Amino acid sequence: MLLHRPHDDHAIATLQHADDVLVEPVRDVASVSGVLDGIARHELVSRRLDMDTGEAVLQRGSRSDVLAFDGKVLTTVHGPRWRVLIIGAGQLSKYVAMMAQALDYEVIVCDPREEYAVTWDVPGAKLLRGMPDDVVTELQIDSHSAVVAVTHDPKLDDLALIEALKSPAFYVGALGSRLNTQKRRERLAQFDLSGDELARLHGPVGLRIGSKTPPEIAVAIIAEMTAVRHGVGLETVGIKSLDAEATQTVCM
Repeated sequence: MLLHRPHDDHAIATLQHADDVLVEPVRDVASVSGVLDGIARHELVSRRLDMDTGEAVLQRGSRSDVLAFDGKVLTTVHGPRWRVLIIGAGQLSKYVAMMAQALDYEVIVCDPREEYAVTWDVPGAKLLRGMPDDVVTELQIDSHSAVVAVTHDPKLDDLALIEALKSPAFYVGALGSRLNTQKRRERLAQFDLSGDELARLHGPVGLRIGSKTPPEIAVAIIAEMTAVRHGVGLETVGIKSLDAEATQTVCM
């Protein structure tokens, strides 16, 4: 392992091997603070360090950004690498958002309804007011993204689910009773979804742990997301999906 130390307080070094280490003096506190502030806001931050001058530039990161070095500029990416889009800004969504943030997800909430938008108050969870299916498309959902629909309104949930099921999202779930979930599957089957795509839908959403209150249901949802993310079969944990009756009583 080669340890590179910058000269004259600059990050002047050549990273020649995969296990090389760059040691950069912290001269620009604002640059470091900007990274920390972005992380605190659950945002991706891209930092470009010029190895010749020691100048660091921060900009909003994108999900396609990766650690890179071209011989002159070292690009690093900081912040949450996982993201969850929640359809609906009701009471349950607030608990799901807060728990997801605790697990270092970037949280985005979509709800075009005025009465829910004005009461959304989870710091760091961005609220978008567009139609959910448009938002799913615009966000370019990837394999590090989850989509959870919890409005109980087919006009909002269904079209968003169609787009999400076509995407590489690692998890797509929808709130509802077993009966409503079956009706939703029948509706979705009328659109251009393949059998495999439709089978990706987790519904009723969440693990069956006897959840009844919004916080308990949020725990069940986050638990199932975590199991799927880590490749743990739901049969392994011994419980499949959230019981229907609890989801019927949740205030959206």
